[in-house]
Amino acid sequence: MSTPVTTWYLEQTAPGDLRPAAVPPAEAGVRIERAEVPSAELGRFLYTAVGGDVSWIDRLPWPPEKWQAHLEEPGRELWVAYERGTPAGYAELEGRGGGVTELAYFGLLPAFRGRGTGGHLLSCAVARAWDLAARWPGRPPTTRVTVNTCSLDGPWALRNYRRRGFRVTHTTVSQ
Repeated sequence: MSTPVTTWYLEQTAPGDLRPAAVPPAEAGVRIERAEVPSAELGRFLYTAVGGDVSWIDRLPWPPEKWQAHLEEPGRELWVAYERGTPAGYAELEGRGGGVTELAYFGLLPAFRGRGTGGHLLSCAVARAWDLAARWPGRPPTTRVTVNTCSLDGPWALRNYRRRGFRVTHTTVSQ
């Protein structure tokens, strides 16, 4: 018998919904940068490094060509958190159309969880999600930012989203 998995669907409906986390102190050496050159290898590395211990499996069979095409899609951005030069986590933004921007993937490598980096990365990613139209000509302004998380994602995920101002719109439970 499998363990039920609860999935929470969350949203923000205005830029003012974002409640930014504290910026890590300078001595922590945390910086957030956009990966401006789409790279299949980087995308796969971040996906497997962040999701390996929390059952992220949907993209594992993707060949490099599919990763590359996916990351080159207009309206998709990859943001990477570094701590003193080491990749610590990432956020993948996806412009969905109709003014919706989804935080498609978000997380930290296991060694960097619980240190405050996630709140800062999430704050930066959501701020950029609200501003996505300014960087992609022809895209309507963002009117809603969405994300979902599940009970497999670890104890910090849902709490971090709520602290940043996301509200749960609905919940599902699957076997």
